[in-house]
Amino acid sequence: MLEAGALTQLAAVSKAIDRAGYKIIAAGMRHCGAARERGEGPEMTEEELEKLFLALA
Repeated sequence: MLEAGALTQLAAVSKAIDRAGYKIIAAGMRHCGAARERGEGPEMTEEELEKLFLALA
């Protein structure tokens, strides 16, 4: 049986990983927006970024 402390730690790790994923996607969105402003093609399409974002939800 899992101890309460271990379960709490697992939940905290899971939340931290989710936050990191959201931050990575947000940075990618900013990067793509900046690339468009410079007239460059972004590395990922909006659809690809949306798919990644929804995979975290």
